Amino acid sequence: MSSVLVFLEAKNDQVTRISLEALAAAAALAETFNLRLIAAMVGAPTDLVFSSIKGKVPHTVYAVHHEMLHAYTSDGYCEAYAQLIQSTKPTFVLFPHTYQVRDYAPRLATRFAQVLISDVTSWERFAGDIAFLRPLMQGKLNAAYRATSLSEHSPCFLSVQAGAFRADLHVPGETILEPFLPSLGHLNIRTIPGEPFRASAQTVDLGSAPILVSVGRGIKEEANIPIVQELATALGAELAASRPICDAGWLPMERQVGSSGQTVAPKLYIAIGISGAIQHLVGMKGSQCIVAINKDENAPIFEVADYGIVGDLFDVVPALTAAVKART
Repeated sequence: MSSVLVFLEAKNDQVTRISLEALAAAAALAETFNLRLIAAMVGAPTDLVFSSIKGKVPHTVYAVHHEMLHAYTSDGYCEAYAQLIQSTKPTFVLFPHTYQVRDYAPRLATRFAQVLISDVTSWERFAGDIAFLRPLMQGKLNAAYRATSLSEHSPCFLSVQAGAFRADLHVPGETILEPFLPSLGHLNIRTIPGEPFRASAQTVDLGSAPILVSVGRGIKEEANIPIVQELATALGAELAASRPICDAGWLPMERQVGSSGQTVAPKLYIAIGISGAIQHLVGMKGSQCIVAINKDENAPIFEVADYGIVGDLFDVVPALTAAVKART
């Protein structure tokens, strides 16, 4: 029985949210094709991060361990992961779509005479094969890429778009941790790693927030932002925005959601005064529950909303804030 192999990433001794989303996608793909699900991550078997995924799918997790992998290099990861793929012989290889994956995964796929199908959001059966869908032109179009002639010697390589799959969809089960020690030497590593990239300390990670209250042009002017901020505070939510709000300087760029901002998938996303341009929808359509407040009943945001309130936000939001405060 062949398998689906998913490579995970960790930060601060925890598997990243986008890696858990890739894990959920891999589990769904494995179920669809009745394949075994396995995962891998760089680190020693004794690292704390591996204890954080015990009891979750998949049942087999490989700890890819070597002293030359302590600092990331595309050479090291490519060589180590190629050896694991040759050993496990999966049919599909999945990654979270991160900057690091974009660095080494295309080259890794080339080793197996394949290409990386990046930013995958879903898949469908197509004439006996499988077609993977990914957005083009900032989400205005979807392209379908067929995966044909797959074998244990030439697997299909995919990266999963952030927010496209639910990070909390896991099937409990026993986790078997297996060490994998790749054969690496100094001839394999041609690059000298520098200091890892560090984001600004002020950067807001909207992707980890369970509730987001997002504001758009319907707020009219910067002086009205506190109306929405009060609701966010009452809900214990992060404040987010569409691009026009950030372009105008009313909120910092780090709070922008959309194709040119952050991609999010919170449990609850409240869109206030946001019409629903495709560039914004791309960044938040993976939210578990979407509530839209807009006075235009034909606004595109209502097409993706689970709940819609047609009304003036200056009437609706204060009333909603008061109701939330009354319940807390």
